[in-house]
Amino acid sequence: MSFVRTYTKPKIFGLVTLGALVAGALLGFLAKNSGIKWLSEALATIATIFTNLLQFTVIPLVFTAIVVGVNSLRGLGGPRTASRLGGRTLLWFAITSLIAVLIGIVIGLIVQPGSGVQVTPSKANIARIEDRPVGNWWTFLQDLVPGNFVQAFADGKILQVVFLALIVAAATYALGERAQPFVTVNQAVFDVIQKVLGWIILLAPIGVLGLIGRAFATYGNQFFQPLFSLIWTVYLGAILITFAVYPLLLRFVGKIDPRQFFAKSWNALQFAFVSRSSGATLPLSRQSAVDLGVPPGYAGFAVPLGTTTKMDGCAALYPALASVFIANLAGIQLSVLQYVGIVLVAVFGSLATAGTTGWFTMLTLTLSAINLPPEVTATGLAIVIAIDPILDMARTATNVAGQITVPVLVARQEGLLAEEEAPADDATPARV
Repeated sequence: MSFVRTYTKPKIFGLVTLGALVAGALLGFLAKNSGIKWLSEALATIATIFTNLLQFTVIPLVFTAIVVGVNSLRGLGGPRTASRLGGRTLLWFAITSLIAVLIGIVIGLIVQPGSGVQVTPSKANIARIEDRPVGNWWTFLQDLVPGNFVQAFADGKILQVVFLALIVAAATYALGERAQPFVTVNQAVFDVIQKVLGWIILLAPIGVLGLIGRAFATYGNQFFQPLFSLIWTVYLGAILITFAVYPLLLRFVGKIDPRQFFAKSWNALQFAFVSRSSGATLPLSRQSAVDLGVPPGYAGFAVPLGTTTKMDGCAALYPALASVFIANLAGIQLSVLQYVGIVLVAVFGSLATAGTTGWFTMLTLTLSAINLPPEVTATGLAIVIAIDPILDMARTATNVAGQITVPVLVARQEGLLAEEEAPADDATPARV
């Protein structure tokens, strides 16, 4: 067997990627502690190139995947079936978001992160907060619709692309055979992007080495020292959701062994952790769902949709814990009504999250909903942004786990989940 075929087998590829993660962490610590500038620059360059390779495929992949996925639902039944699948998917999005935000609130009430912590935000972080648009429902609705079709793609605004894709997909679905040439073109583009991504994913171990190495070289011991109460509670919540809530739902609703779920999705979760991008992980997430038995057509609809709207880590768990943390920093005791506000924003506001900065929009929406004083909100945001990269790794991995879990649950309830098949000997990493 050739080296390439051996390397691309799921187990070998997973071990190589894990080894690259460890090596990257060690090189990052070395660069940070020894002051080797060229090593830090090399790790940052590798990380940037690999991320760019993935990111340039995200927009066309999301658009074509939704168009092809929605039209593929025709093979699963008529319009009623498609509507039922979409409705049930959104329902599970809301249910799991509710569970995640309640876990965040319970952990926050028990641990009370931020109590007794005295931290002053730096001027640089305050400036970064002032430069960011604060979450606002009217702004969100306005920004949902692009000024023109091309602008959404040119600006890389994933949520606008999703909005356009859903409209176009609905139109092509309604037109039926008359729109088939357009759907065929999208299918061809989708297949081309998938092939390119398969080649890019072969470079994942190198990319992971650069990504995790850059993080350690940049932040060093900041992974452990500052604001530790918020860091460990976010990680605790992410672990509970990913390794307790989802497995229980998979076992009792999806009727699937959680070990099978993690075996087929582990590379996606690992890559989400180091890349901090649900969009960049989309190809792995979608293929993980397919490997778990979800029909490709439905997976092509549900997973891309979940990439921008299904974020239990960024949109539910984290805003709950961060709100408690910021309130505690200011010595404010949240009321029952304020906790209810946190829950409502988490369940109904997840559509406001998109890409890698969605946490900020959701957190500002949550803080505005519970009506904390403006100076407390500004100070708290300036503090948490300093350690955001550390928190974002756990949040993104949780997001991706949920984006894979929900399609499995819906496919099982609809009787669409295929029985497990033996993996092909020459499976590529993109199918892991």
